[in-house]
Amino acid sequence: MPQLMRTSNPVLNEKRFEGYAGQLGERMTLQGTVNKTGLLLLCAMASAAWTWHLFMQDRSPAAVMPYLWLGTIGGFICALVTVFKKEWSPVTAPAYALLEGLALGSISAVFELRFPGIAIQSVSLTFGTLLVLLLAYRSGLIPVTQNFRLGIVAATGAIMLFYLLQFVLGFFGVHFTSINGSGPIGIGISLIIVGVAALNLVLDFDFIENGARMGAPKFMEWYGAFGLMVTLVWLYLEILRLLTKIRGRD
Repeated sequence: MPQLMRTSNPVLNEKRFEGYAGQLGERMTLQGTVNKTGLLLLCAMASAAWTWHLFMQDRSPAAVMPYLWLGTIGGFICALVTVFKKEWSPVTAPAYALLEGLALGSISAVFELRFPGIAIQSVSLTFGTLLVLLLAYRSGLIPVTQNFRLGIVAATGAIMLFYLLQFVLGFFGVHFTSINGSGPIGIGISLIIVGVAALNLVLDFDFIENGARMGAPKFMEWYGAFGLMVTLVWLYLEILRLLTKIRGRD
């Protein structure tokens, strides 16, 4: 069973359900996880709409910068707490969604001012990708084999290491211009990263389904929804970045 529950999402991996299978009380269900994912999305959209409106009033990044940092840092801290205290996820998962919404709304509004229409395009592509991959997973079109899991795990790990390396080297004035630029290389790299982020959704679906099958406790529905939100936030940001590169070529 541990091999069947491997996922490259650090929030959703087989260790998160250890010790919970077979416990007494209400059990985790797929429908319950879907409902809670919907609630987290509503929380994120509500706070994102607020910072979006705040920015559009003054059309100045300074108006939303405090909320951008609050959402980014607060969301990261909240995510760490949720990972290590899964029992708190009924409270910390909505808090994470609200905080991430503050950051996403701020970032989206700033890019919208430069590239009109880019925010709705990114949102549409994110939810479209979620729906298509969910249908593909449920229909068995994308078989979640061990080799598939290992490939996505390796690709995701490589991307995270590259981002970390880029962050550290940035302090020494080293920048990857071709990769971060709007040229063919930059757009190609972004397409690959978007693809890897999207395929992580398939692993998340598989993990949540296995968790429900194992009889995890009810609060793990919130934890599963939180893990799926982490992937969706990453996917949205990567799609926004890709569209920015493409629009920047005009």
